[in-house]
Amino acid sequence: MDREALEQLLQVNDQEVKMSEKQQKIVMAAIEMFSEKGFASTSTSEIAKKAGVAEGTIFRHYKTKKDLLLSIVMPTIINTAAPKFAKSFAKEVFDHQYESYEDFVREILSNRFAFVKKYFPVVKIYFQEVFYHEEMRNLFKTIFNDHVYEKFKQIIEYFKEKGELADLPAESIIRMTITSIVGLIITRFLISEDMDEEQEKERTIQFIMNGVRKR
Repeated sequence: MDREALEQLLQVNDQEVKMSEKQQKIVMAAIEMFSEKGFASTSTSEIAKKAGVAEGTIFRHYKTKKDLLLSIVMPTIINTAAPKFAKSFAKEVFDHQYESYEDFVREILSNRFAFVKKYFPVVKIYFQEVFYHEEMRNLFKTIFNDHVYEKFKQIIEYFKEKGELADLPAESIIRMTITSIVGLIITRFLISEDMDEEQEKERTIQFIMNGVRKR
């Protein structure tokens, strides 16, 4: 992830987070190292070396490596970036009219793939660590509920009223749609990078539609 992407990641309400140059170097180094080696296998000395700072500079503010993850990297990803990009995602995807639910699913898939490609190291850290840190899971739930859930539900109810979708609870259709898309993203970027991406996108879309389309 380049410097420009990091600067975008550190924007909140169009105002840059006030970080010193050393703090930015530490954040960038931590993101790169945690993404490459994983949290457990990365030492603070490695982060300091990559950032070009003394290890004591990190410990001046953060007592442990987990403090670094939760106090620097995760706020960067969750508190800072996630609300901003959740709002952007909602505006880019949900604030439009679609001819069909399939068109809507295609837009979600395209949007999220582009996001993951741009911010892959950060997204990779999240997937690696979310199962081990309850704070991360709770923050994600809050952000999803605050910025995405109601708009997602409204679109589903709209296409149910049009007779396109099966008479299933909106929550179930959201779950089936999201788990299929996230599953493809995890497989593509973390497990099988050499897959035929476009072909698998199309198969995933048809899999979703076969499950939620009204018969």
